Amino acid sequence: MLYISRILRYQRVIHQKPFQLLLRNWHKESSNLIPVSWQKPKIGWTKLNFDGSCKCKTGKSSIGGIFRNHEAEFLLGYAESIEKSNSTIAELAALTRGLELTLENGWEEVWLEGDSKSLVEIIVQKRVVRCVEVQKQINCINLLIPKIKSCIVTHVFREGNRAADKFAQLGHHLKKPQIWRNDPPKQVLRIVNEDAEGKTFFRKRYR
Repeated sequence: MLYISRILRYQRVIHQKPFQLLLRNWHKESSNLIPVSWQKPKIGWTKLNFDGSCKCKTGKSSIGGIFRNHEAEFLLGYAESIEKSNSTIAELAALTRGLELTLENGWEEVWLEGDSKSLVEIIVQKRVVRCVEVQKQINCINLLIPKIKSCIVTHVFREGNRAADKFAQLGHHLKKPQIWRNDPPKQVLRIVNEDAEGKTFFRKRYR
């Protein structure tokens, strides 16, 4: 009888260890993940997410962006194909066009958000870069931003910028610039709804 009880106790230990190991691994893995989701602006604010796209092999580039209010409602979207460039210039061109539309529509409190961390830092810190064409775009942006009453610029990972990316992808197929008001194109609608619901993605943290 004593022998049987020892066997049972030993089996319980064996069965518990894999679970404990799995639990420890899960906690370790989850600590290396960053939750990413699109965030709504404050009441009264308008949020612009912008993005640029460049085909590496051909240099064909396009831009896109999307404006939403504090209730995550779609206000305006834009997309267009631009001349051959690189991803940096495409990103800056997307922001420049977004700022122009901001002023045209009279939005005074605006949150600007893109997924290129280096470009956001250049704009926020007002750095000077060596590339003449890039600096030209930055100078234009620096002239437009002060015309907005209140403005913040932030970086978001790509998972939180999906709607702008989709508009930029649409730009590759357009022969002329296009603007959507009140209703987004069907290719973007699903993403807009998911963002409004707070859909979260998890990306690996790199140290």
